[in-house]
Amino acid sequence: MIRILLFVGLPIAELAVLVALENRIGLGWTLGLIVVTGVIGARLAFSQGRSVWGAFRYRLAAGQVPGAELAHGAMVLVGAAFLLTPGVITDVAGFLLMVPWVREVLRVRFVGAFRVFIR
Repeated sequence: MIRILLFVGLPIAELAVLVALENRIGLGWTLGLIVVTGVIGARLAFSQGRSVWGAFRYRLAAGQVPGAELAHGAMVLVGAAFLLTPGVITDVAGFLLMVPWVREVLRVRFVGAFRVFIR
């Protein structure tokens, strides 16, 4: 059921938001917004990716397991994919995944959810 919502519902919701936005601000501004968020998102993803990669290398060089850095790297990758996908909803999710403290909160919650299964 969740897969259906993601693969059918999300694109329909994105399209509805884009049509509403186009009606509100016009086609040119809507297309410009899509392009600008894509460019800004790509640069932000590159910057965050480099930051996470540096932290990963530092942990590894210190002889520690870079588990948190791997999780952050995966979230930056997903966020970058969201930012490059045209749409307002995915852009918001992508930009949120570029914020380090948001990623950390998600990582902690995700790990906490799986502790139930790792006994």
